[in-house]
Amino acid sequence: MTESPGTVYLVGAGPGDPGLITVRGRELLERADVVVHDRLLGTAILAGVQRRAEIIHVGKEPGCHTAPQGEINGMLIDRARKGLTVVRLKGGDPFVFGRGYEEYQACRAAGIDCVVVPGVTSAVAGPAAAGIPVTDRSCVRSFGIITARWARDSMSPPLNFRALAGLDTLVILMGRTKLREIAQALVDAGRDPEVPAACVEWATTERQRVTVATLGTIARAADRAGLRPPVVTIVGEVVALADTSELRAGLEQLRESDTTKRTVAKARRVPDRPRRVTKRRAPK
Repeated sequence: MTESPGTVYLVGAGPGDPGLITVRGRELLERADVVVHDRLLGTAILAGVQRRAEIIHVGKEPGCHTAPQGEINGMLIDRARKGLTVVRLKGGDPFVFGRGYEEYQACRAAGIDCVVVPGVTSAVAGPAAAGIPVTDRSCVRSFGIITARWARDSMSPPLNFRALAGLDTLVILMGRTKLREIAQALVDAGRDPEVPAACVEWATTERQRVTVATLGTIARAADRAGLRPPVVTIVGEVVALADTSELRAGLEQLRESDTTKRTVAKARRVPDRPRRVTKRRAPK
C-alpha cells in the first residue's frame, strides 16, 4: 500500500520575537515531524517542537548559503513524500521578499500539498518596535517596501527611484550593505536629503538597536554605529513621530532641520506606552 504524502506548511515566523508568531503557526510547529528553518530565527521559537521531530537549519546570509535553494526544495518534497508533516519556518512572512513562492511552486509541481501560513513582516513590525508608524493620517497617504537583494538571474526591471522618491514612507529590507547607494539614488531622484530616516537592527529582539539620522546621512550613521544585518530602514516624516526613549536623543538632533520642525509642529505626537519585554536568549 502506498503511503499518502504529507503536507508542507510555509509558516511565517514573524520578525524575530518568538511571541510574534501566529497562533496557527505555533500549532503547526508543535505537531510537525520536520522543521526546516531560516537563519534569523532564534532557538526560543523552536521550544515547542516535538523532541522526535527532525530540525534542519538552512539559513542564508549575504554571500553564504547553508544549502542551495534546489536542495531545500528537495528536502521539503522528500520528507512530505514519506507522509510527514513538514513546517518550512521562514522569517517574517513567507511571501514577502523571500523564496517562499519558489518553494510553494516546487511542492505543487511535485504533487505535494503546500499551505501558506502568513506571518508578521518586519517591514511593519520593525518600525513599530522602534515606535515608528509606517502611516499616520496627518502626513502619510502612501508607503512602499523594497528589497536591495534579488535573484541573480532575475528579469525584474531596476528599481524606479523616481517613483520611490514620491512615496511618503519607504521601508527598505535587506538593504544594509547597499544603504549608501539607495539613499543617494533617492536623493538624486528628488527626495529631500533632510527627510528623517532610521535603521532598526535585529528588530523586536533583545538585540534591537535604532539609529536615527536624515536620508543624506543615514548610511554614515549606520556605519558609525556598526549596524549589521538584519536591518530595517525607514525613510519618511513618520520617523519624527516616534516619541520613545530609544529614539528621543536622535530626534532632538533631527528637529534642528527645517523639514523636521515643520513635521513636528503639525503632526500628532505618539505618547509613550509601557512595553512588555520578554527576557530570552539572543538568536545565535
